[in-house]
Amino acid sequence: MKKNADLPVRIVSAIVMIAIAAAALVAGDPWLDWLIAAVVLGTLVEFILLVVKATQNVSYRLAGILAGVVYIGLAGLILARFPVPMVVGIIGTVIAVDTFAYFFGRTIGGPKIAPRISPSKTWAGLLGGIVGASLWIAAFIFFAARQISGPSTMGFDISEIGTIALMGVVLAVAAQAGDFLESWLKRKAGVKDSSKLIPGHGGLFDRIDGMIPVVLIAGAVLGAPA
Repeated sequence: MKKNADLPVRIVSAIVMIAIAAAALVAGDPWLDWLIAAVVLGTLVEFILLVVKATQNVSYRLAGILAGVVYIGLAGLILARFPVPMVVGIIGTVIAVDTFAYFFGRTIGGPKIAPRISPSKTWAGLLGGIVGASLWIAAFIFFAARQISGPSTMGFDISEIGTIALMGVVLAVAAQAGDFLESWLKRKAGVKDSSKLIPGHGGLFDRIDGMIPVVLIAGAVLGAPA
């Protein structure tokens, strides 16, 4: 079988996912809330099934399921309470991390971060994720500031650049930590994907594993509107 034999399926699935997410973002409430709720519920089901497969110990299973409900459910609640522009900012950050990490990792290669958990993750990829997150955050803040202050808003001073870079580091590390958490759980469960729900992409948990910790950090730092 060719290495990229499923590429057309992956592309079509990605287009469908982007279209659904974009439609919900444009439509706003209640469609966006319903989409978030559906994704949270589906991800929780996948998480619970992974935990059940990962261990036969009932106590561990119950503890893992409870942790998953808090971890995934709280992130969904926070995301649902954020305004649409912030949701776009968070999703864009995670996409930037994944995209830049992929290309840096493929182009530079080098040492693996934790080969036993996720053989494809490299330190070069993490660097790329930091660059991607920082660039996206800078662009997001710049255009948001122009919306508020008008076209006269120009660039950033040194302290602002440092803050953006720090945000890029924290969010890129958080996104990859979420990915590592899911990879570790899948290895314990002995499966490649969290499910086969999305053709060519695996399950919902496979798609949003890096977004969950980013949402939690955003909620802790910014606070979610009531």
